[in-house]
Amino acid sequence: MVARELTRRDVILARGVRVAEHTTTIDHVPVFYRSAEEAGSSGLSRVVYLHEALTSSDDVLPLLARTGGVAPDMIGFGRSGKGGHLDYTPEGMVDFVQRFLRHEGLDRVRLVGHGWGGALGLILAEQRPELVERLVVIDPVPLLEGFVWPRPVRLWRKPVIGELMMGSTPRWVLSQELRSASPRAWTSDRLAVVWGQFDQGTQRALLRLHRAADEARLAQLGAGLAKIAAPVQIVWGQADPWFPARFADAYAARLSHAEVEQVAGAGHWPWLDEPRAGDPVVDFLTRP
Repeated sequence: MVARELTRRDVILARGVRVAEHTTTIDHVPVFYRSAEEAGSSGLSRVVYLHEALTSSDDVLPLLARTGGVAPDMIGFGRSGKGGHLDYTPEGMVDFVQRFLRHEGLDRVRLVGHGWGGALGLILAEQRPELVERLVVIDPVPLLEGFVWPRPVRLWRKPVIGELMMGSTPRWVLSQELRSASPRAWTSDRLAVVWGQFDQGTQRALLRLHRAADEARLAQLGAGLAKIAAPVQIVWGQADPWFPARFADAYAARLSHAEVEQVAGAGHWPWLDEPRAGDPVVDFLTRP
């Protein structure tokens, strides 16, 4: 493995939180990530955030600022590498997370995953229980029977049609889709950043990830959920139009040590729709 620090930039957020922005290389692939700690304290250095597919670590800045920790841009997304040779299957993405943890010298973490990041966190906790001490999943992709991908994803999964849809998506359609998923989360500035990152590499990563994960494969990936011994907090926006909130209780029924926090009126990004939704996450992460 080749790991080399290329750049670092420090940004001071509200509440005296210092966020460092890094670009490094892992196995010759550029990886952007953020690290944060509160001024005058060591923070929770073992908290790791995994963002939703399509977006980036930008999403989790409000939570990162409260807990400290690290938040990478996943391969294919944000400011990290998006090469066509990379493995964007769920297994490949979980492998990337493990390589990132090794790069950071993290052998035991408290993991927070949103959307696809939540699903990857669950897979990692089942496969590598020694790595995951606690796990928060926020509106995770359902690795459960009974889930059906929304219609746009079903079209992405079709050869040619998916490429045509991705390549012809105008900015207003992407903005409308995100705002319909989480009405209060998406300011014009945040939408502009996502649009700037929605390049051919991200479009390719989205297609490959979803084409490697039909509903039967998702349920297969979740077959070992009952083996997860770590405490799990499930946070779900009750108005999520992509992943129905009923899967929060379905997940809890499959996991051995789970608690559920449903956020009324919030969509797919509940902590951005309703900032108080971050309070139980912070509480759960900071428990001994």
